Amino acid sequence: MEQFEERIISKLPNAGTSIFAVMSKLAHENKALNLSQGFPDFDVNPDLIDRVYHYMKEGHNQYAPMTGTRIIRERIAKKVKDLHGAEYNPETEVNITAGATQAIYTAISCIFKEEDEAIIFEPAYDSYAPAVILNGGTVKYARLSTPDFRINWEELTGMISHNTKMIIINTPHNPSGMVLEEDDMKKLEQLTRNTSIIVLSDEVYEHLIFDGKIHQSVCKYPELARRSFAIGSFGKTFHATGWKMGYVLAPKNLMVEFRKAHQFVVFTCNTPVQLAIADFLKYKKNYNNVGKMYQKKRNFFVRHLKKSRFRIIPSYGTYFQLLDYSDITDEGDMEFAERLIREHGIASIPLSPFYHNNHNPKMLRFCFAKKEETLKKAADILCEI
Repeated sequence: MEQFEERIISKLPNAGTSIFAVMSKLAHENKALNLSQGFPDFDVNPDLIDRVYHYMKEGHNQYAPMTGTRIIRERIAKKVKDLHGAEYNPETEVNITAGATQAIYTAISCIFKEEDEAIIFEPAYDSYAPAVILNGGTVKYARLSTPDFRINWEELTGMISHNTKMIIINTPHNPSGMVLEEDDMKKLEQLTRNTSIIVLSDEVYEHLIFDGKIHQSVCKYPELARRSFAIGSFGKTFHATGWKMGYVLAPKNLMVEFRKAHQFVVFTCNTPVQLAIADFLKYKKNYNNVGKMYQKKRNFFVRHLKKSRFRIIPSYGTYFQLLDYSDITDEGDMEFAERLIREHGIASIPLSPFYHNNHNPKMLRFCFAKKEETLKKAADILCEI
């Protein structure tokens, strides 16, 4: 029988496989040490796993409410109040999501229509622009300065138009490890005041912050909070990325629209995991000490890189370390990253895929959410290059 072929017009004609999947696949094929994709190689707290099992055995294995269980929403609201002094109603302004990427996509999809514009800061996490484009929007790209990765506020002001629907920020910032300061938030607050611009604040590394820096959540700034989606991730905080458990905070008028879309994207999320995480949120030590742990890992990794030929770019948050290789080779970052896997047995992420035009600042991103023995082995390899 003759096969019928329908012409499909791609909505993402330039999109390929995620760079994270590509580099992890190469690492696996070459049996390389994998510091590319951002996930820990150490175990989740066994007490948290026990709590999940407890709720499974207790019979909490059916659908949770679409918004998330009441107890986890209450605990999130209390955490935000304790950390930022911000009041969020757990019934109308907090929602559980299937990871942060789903939260980001849903926040964009619920408000964007054709001709709406989003401003994204590059280097940018790879899900932002496709979500805007899939929902009919247009992306404008603002480039962070290098090597400090700061926002050019004068440039940003000039990019805003009557079609600007959203500004997407990310702090602590993946891939650079930069964190926004109070002055940045005040400038954003001033820039968006008396406009209809919505802010999407990707704060998934909120507890992974170092050197005495303070996480500047949009929740802390009333003028920003009233126009913002704040996105969080329990996978990052509790070292359980495979559980895909996140949340979104937003004022009621935005949350109403978010939930309209959310119910048709995923509807609800893993019930026993929600209940177990709610138990863990009762105790501040379970999230307040995460930054200290990762700062120790960053310091360990950096200390063992001192004799390398790489330039170390300061990382103030996340679990990523950028290394500038411009003193080593003139190769493009993708070419160099692939050669490191094949010839030296270590995997990283090139920075150019975080730019829409493949801009190449000659930097690679390494994940230090690893055991010390893994980091020592990685540093030893890099020092020989």
